[in-house]
Amino acid sequence: MPISLDKNTILDVLRPVQDPELRKSLVDLNMIRNVRIDAGRVSFTLVLTTPACPLREFIVEDCEKAVRQLPGVSTVDVEVTAETPQQRSLPDRQGISGVKNILAVSSGKGGVGKSTVAVNIAVALAQMGAKVGLIDADIYGPNTPMMMGLDAADVGVRQGEQGEVLEPAFSHGVKIVSMGFLIERDQPVIWRGPMLNGVIRQFLYQVQWGELDYLIVDMPPGTGDAQLTLAQAVPMAGAVIVTTPQAVALADSRRGLRMFQQLQVPVIGIVENMSYFIPPDMPDKQYDIFGSGGGQKTADELGIALLGCVPLEMPVRQGGDRGLPIVVDAPDSAAAKALKAIAQQVAARISVAALS
Repeated sequence: MPISLDKNTILDVLRPVQDPELRKSLVDLNMIRNVRIDAGRVSFTLVLTTPACPLREFIVEDCEKAVRQLPGVSTVDVEVTAETPQQRSLPDRQGISGVKNILAVSSGKGGVGKSTVAVNIAVALAQMGAKVGLIDADIYGPNTPMMMGLDAADVGVRQGEQGEVLEPAFSHGVKIVSMGFLIERDQPVIWRGPMLNGVIRQFLYQVQWGELDYLIVDMPPGTGDAQLTLAQAVPMAGAVIVTTPQAVALADSRRGLRMFQQLQVPVIGIVENMSYFIPPDMPDKQYDIFGSGGGQKTADELGIALLGCVPLEMPVRQGGDRGLPIVVDAPDSAAAKALKAIAQQVAARISVAALS
């Protein structure tokens, strides 16, 4: 008896196809929608769990291959979209209206390129179609405005129902707030802990963020007031720890990682920045200036993922000084490719945690 080409037949043949990260059927996850059949042409919508899905092409290919097995199918059209899942809420922490996932990018010590990683993850996610916000929570040393080309930007303030509301700045597809927008360029911030806690809460709850898939928080180095305020104020999708291969940086990164674990914030993984140096006049060579293998060894010892290794290249610094993140300024560079892959890994792991 010939097989009838209808919606149920299409869903049945797609049922064995799984999301590689979640290891569950796309059909059972309601990721296959709007199935249409016009003679031999089959079309449907594939709804991924993140616009930054690193396995997008493989999933589409598996879907097309499965449907083409059916007799009478001449063409398969797959429209790909995404719905980022909401992180789990916690009873003792207040979420932010419209914000689905909050991610901290932190480090145990300064000088490891944490802000560079945070900025490029945010921009890379926006390039892939996600709605992204970025909080510069380094109140004493706010560098994000310069790195995003917003040195002269003003943050608007308006009256809302709950008092003053900040309008975030916008650059490279990302909404941004920073203490750098609220003070003079050379003005130091000489505050004790309670004032710092207050402004971080203001950045969380008194900013017109709108709808966001991801809110990236660029933390100050260390394990102090800012980290404690963030972890205790909002439910967090996770934290990414940035380090270099150097033993001193790795030792401090372990302390920062343990702090988030003690505060019940899931650690998504480690990023090894400045992993090796690529000379601009000899792009085929690389030098392990800060050592090698430290990030992988630490990740293995602590049982977490090494999300990626970012090389040290001159365009990273040059672009940051000019307000052009490397994923914008030199998208085909080794550093940009590494940072895009890290952003995809972060997004995928957040989705898995939300849906598990």
